[in-house]
Amino acid sequence: MTGHAMHDLFLLDHNRRCRVSSFDRTGGNHDWMDLPAGETRTFADITGCGIIRHIWITHWTGDPDWNEEPLTLCKLVLRIYWDGEETPSVEVPLGDFFGLGFGRRMNYSSAAFSVNPEDGRGMNCFFPMPFATGARFTIESGCDNHTNFYFYVDYDLVDQLPEDAGRFHAQWRREACTDGWAPKEIGLLEREKANVPEEPAWVPKAWLQKNLDGAGNYVILDARGHGKYVGCFLNIDVFEPQCNQWYGEGDDMIFVDGELQLNGTGTEDYFNTAFSPTQTYASPYSGLLQYNGDPEEFGYKYAGKNSMYRLHIADPITFEESIRVTIEHGHANKLSNDYSSTAFWYQSEPHACFPPLPPLEKRLPREETSPQEV
Repeated sequence: MTGHAMHDLFLLDHNRRCRVSSFDRTGGNHDWMDLPAGETRTFADITGCGIIRHIWITHWTGDPDWNEEPLTLCKLVLRIYWDGEETPSVEVPLGDFFGLGFGRRMNYSSAAFSVNPEDGRGMNCFFPMPFATGARFTIESGCDNHTNFYFYVDYDLVDQLPEDAGRFHAQWRREACTDGWAPKEIGLLEREKANVPEEPAWVPKAWLQKNLDGAGNYVILDARGHGKYVGCFLNIDVFEPQCNQWYGEGDDMIFVDGELQLNGTGTEDYFNTAFSPTQTYASPYSGLLQYNGDPEEFGYKYAGKNSMYRLHIADPITFEESIRVTIEHGHANKLSNDYSSTAFWYQSEPHACFPPLPPLEKRLPREETSPQEV
């Protein structure tokens, strides 16, 4: 299907543009769906053959005195089901789906997502999402308070989909401690006090480990079937300095159809940055949205919470049978950090069952604590 990119926007079609939104059916101004605490609601249930073109969501959660509840972006869970399936193809905490890691709001723009003012509340997704017979969207609340939930789901109704139209998928994962092998007792302060030279001269040979098979890597995606991997958001909370080593020495290792097909040179390289970036930015296909390694506050340049994205829109990674997208947590998995991620891909159905989404207490970010106090 054509006519949805700048270079061929002039091509005409006969698709019917439709929308499901939270507008007040009475003609008043109650333009939101009421989402009680602890409940799950279906907010779009579409019948027919079509393609989702745009999703916009915002919300407000708080008490009757207009005190906003914290971390609601982690407490609300988005699920999407295609063509009557029983298990969701999308299951992600709301903020993470839109790239707002650690439940923090911010404004940014990319080729597939934009989060707009005021204060990162206007959350948009432009990934096309085809369906043959129907699409169902639900939102689950793990909040303590009532939520006013606002939404648009814009879609085209079409006569039929191409035979090779994959279904859109998104999955959230977390490993709260990657349990690296570098000694935790030798931190930045100890190294400075001892006036020890830089690695590798001072590091015992036993530390110079190698990783050739990806064992122990953090797993961003593990999928079965025929499809395309189209990107991810990755959040890294550095809670342990471990010899002043930063997470960016961890290489990306992507296994396609059972073989290591794509091997990278470092975390910052996979996310299209360079030389230990400390400057936040957003571009069409990559960005560093959060960097919190304030040396004055933490005593370590890369401590705290870091969020980044890589979109494979111009360079999708096709798989015939399976894909396993992984990344080292520090060189050869030496570092103990807190990783979470959202992966995006298209594939033929049925998809493999997702790992169970962690309960709410396992989804909340770590408190803001200096790594030297952990």
